[in-house]
This record gives sequence, C-alpha cells and structure tokens, in this order.
Amino acid sequence: MLTPRRYLPSISLLSAFDAAARAGSFSVAARELNLTQSAISRQVKALEEQLGVELFVRERQTVRLSDAGLTYERHIRDALETIAQASLNLQVNPKGGTLDLAILPTFGTRWLAPRLNRFLGDTPGVTVNLTTRLKPFDFSAEHLDAAIHHGIADWPGTDHAFLLEETVVPACAPGLRQSHGFSIADDLLSVPLIHMATRPEAWERWFRSNGASAERGSGMIFDQFATVAQAAVGGLGVALLPTFLVEKEMQSGELVPALDLPLRSDEAYYLVWPRERTSYPPLKKFREWLVAEARSAPGRVAT
Repeated sequence: MLTPRRYLPSISLLSAFDAAARAGSFSVAARELNLTQSAISRQVKALEEQLGVELFVRERQTVRLSDAGLTYERHIRDALETIAQASLNLQVNPKGGTLDLAILPTFGTRWLAPRLNRFLGDTPGVTVNLTTRLKPFDFSAEHLDAAIHHGIADWPGTDHAFLLEETVVPACAPGLRQSHGFSIADDLLSVPLIHMATRPEAWERWFRSNGASAERGSGMIFDQFATVAQAAVGGLGVALLPTFLVEKEMQSGELVPALDLPLRSDEAYYLVWPRERTSYPPLKKFREWLVAEARSAPGRVAT
C-alpha cells in the first residue's frame, strides 16, 4: 500500500530540516547547503506546515528542536543516510548490486576473507560490504542483507544455510605443555584457562564431556578468538579453540594441543538472512557460492 503523499515530504525539505537540526542554526545550515538563511527558514516552515507539527522552538534570534523535532530528526537522519548510501552504491555499481553482510570477526578474517576474492572474481559487479558483529544480529534494527552466525539454527523470521561444523581443542604454547606434562582433563585445572566472552560455558562442557570436574576454571576473558589465540601463543594459559580457525598456528607449532581431546560442538556456522531477502540477486549468488565453498573445505563440514 502506497503511503499518502502528505506523509512524504520532499528531499529538499528534509535536507534543510536535517542540516538545521544538526547545526542548531538556520544560518549554519544555509552555509552547509549553499542556500540563504531565509530559504532554510522557508523550507523548515513548509515542512512544519505539511506535517502539522512545530519542529523548532524559535526564541528571539535562536532556534532549538522541539520535543517532536528531536524524535523526528532521529528517524530522518537514518533515512537520509540510507538513501545516500543506496545512491552511492548504485553509482559505483550500477549493473551488479550490493550485499551488506555481518560477520563474526575471526571467522571473517581467517576463513571468509582469504576466499572472498574468488566470489568477487566470479561475480563481477557485486559489491560485498562487511561489518563485524560480536552480539546476536537484529535484522529489524539494522540494514543487513545477511549475517554469518554461530549457534543453534533457531532465529525467528529468518532462513538459513548450514556452512560449517566446529570442533574445538584445548590448545596452548609448546612450553606450557612441556612444563606441565598434561595427561588427563583434570590436569588443565592447574593452569589458567583462557575464556571466550560469548561462550562462558564452553570449558564446562569440555570438562564434562571428558569425565572431569565441570568447572569453569580461572583465567583471562577475551571477546574475540583472534586475541584468545594470541594469548595462548603467548603462554598465558590454555584456550579452547576451533581447529579450523587456528590452522596456521597449529601448523607452525606456535600452538599445540594441550591434550588430544577434541570436542565437536552442538552449534555450527550458518548464513542467515531475513525471509524477505531470500530472492535478492546478490544474496542468491553469494549464498550459492558460500555453501559450495564450505562443502569443499576438507574435513570441516558435517553434511
């Protein structure tokens, strides 16, 4: 259903309002938009008349946003930014399309980024914009076409594609393993355990799965696997790390298994998207490529 025209002010009126609201001054807004102060004043007045709401409180030679203006400005600024970004994307990439993708930081830098050039080479014209997210995504609040997420596949209002399973292993610097001579799971409770903030129960699950005391253990807490891995390399303790994210450190010998007791996680990595974006062409192309890429990753995919 089309929105009635009276609820759709022109871009020129909204731009004048936004500039004046940000500056708190009609004269400063006029200089920004290369207009006269009276032109800004007329455009703001026309917007107020169209909406039937006073957006500014005028006091002698100064202006300030009214309560209604403060609320309206927050929405208008986001809307203008969305329009500007969409216009820029179209100018830069008129024949392809843009995919706005949220990624987990370490997964994005260590697994996706080294492969992404293959997708861009096979699909000229499509631009992929990456943004990192440590917390669960909210498609209703953010302008995202899709997200790569780790967890159990239960996100209301979305569809998903399975990518990778995950196996974690307790890893540490070679010197730490040599000096402590770990032989059973309980031995790890004698050293600091490095924790991932988003997985507070990971160590407890690992201990339980190996018949040991289900204790959390003491140690440092980090918010990204990259820093967790570096802390382990630096000898700060034992970290529970996904094997496919620390292949480089394992191959170089910077990290070694503290114990050869890997644990396959119940959670996995998925590409997730809002159902209304399912048929969006750049997403369809990326989804097909990413699923095929994950299937070809040796030894890391369950299906």
